[in-house]
Amino acid sequence: MSRRPGETVHEKDIAQVFGVSRTPVREALLRLSEEGLVDIVAKSGTIVSRIPVDELPEAILARKAIEQMTVRMAAEFSVKSDILTMHAIVERQTEALRSEDVNGFHEEDEALHHAIMAAAGYPGIWRFVEEIKVQLDRFRRLTLPQAHRMERALAEHIELVAAIDARNQEAAAAVMGNHLDWLGESLAEIQDINPDYFSGNPRDAHFRWTKRSRAQAAQPMESGGTLFSETNRDPQMRHVQIKGQEGA
Repeated sequence: MSRRPGETVHEKDIAQVFGVSRTPVREALLRLSEEGLVDIVAKSGTIVSRIPVDELPEAILARKAIEQMTVRMAAEFSVKSDILTMHAIVERQTEALRSEDVNGFHEEDEALHHAIMAAAGYPGIWRFVEEIKVQLDRFRRLTLPQAHRMERALAEHIELVAAIDARNQEAAAAVMGNHLDWLGESLAEIQDINPDYFSGNPRDAHFRWTKRSRAQAAQPMESGGTLFSETNRDPQMRHVQIKGQEGA
């Protein structure tokens, strides 16, 4: 998101900045085109792709399925060093929040999810998740700076690590599910961010997500709920509760 969706990309300018010929630049742009990050139009040039909103619900569901599975395994198989690593990541993320370092916060967010997969014994799965979440990451970059977004993410990470440390597989999976469902709920805000950054129908994507959420909510709960249940949606209040539990 350092280049905005719809922005024109010039091979010549990139080649000059990096001091290379246009051939490797062209090859890089072809790779980005395959990943859905730029659109190369014959005789018209290259532009940064708009975020395909219709693909976001599927990406969220796929990521949720994978990460709920791995977080259960992390709760079962993690060792003390794994937990210490996660606590250190959360602490760095807390520091990034205090200094309003959005990029640093995002990097530590990535590091924690990767560390959970490593603790589960399957660090290589992260490569598949990275492919799934390319467009989600662009969307998240737009939503993180909004009010209380980072606070909520941090609060959920704190609860997530606590559940893993307590060997509570059900709680860990529930928190991870809520954590990723939040992305689906955020689809409603696309029009308020910048509709020109997106392709597809935001209203349709959000409707599909809420329809799925209602169906899921109608099913009996298995884990008894967490701090992030429907009756406790306020992110600041949750943050206070979690910090209170830690004695902070």
